[in-house]
Amino acid sequence: MTTNSKPYDLEERCLQFAERVNQYVRKLPRDIPNIENGKQLVRAAGSVGANYIEANESMSKKDFRMRIKISKKEAKESRFWLRLSMPIPEQVTEKEALAKEATELMNILGAILNKS
Repeated sequence: MTTNSKPYDLEERCLQFAERVNQYVRKLPRDIPNIENGKQLVRAAGSVGANYIEANESMSKKDFRMRIKISKKEAKESRFWLRLSMPIPEQVTEKEALAKEATELMNILGAILNKS
């Protein structure tokens, strides 16, 4: 699978997003803002998929909607922490791609929410 192709399986797509964020954060310059913002970014990016999985295993429609809302919120938060990160010049393209992916995940999750 190429990096430009998007998996149809949303759980897999969320996992790949979190993995890419982990790789991105590992390469950030080690200064205090990047360390702190990177920690938050890793947590938020991982929570997108974790909450989506929880939504798929929910016991009720209300629980499903709540988990999808949280997953969407975490995608939005990921985008925020990405904007605060200060990468080396070679990482700027990946930062932009990750922000785009976070936005796409927000839109997908929003559509799921609207249809549920």
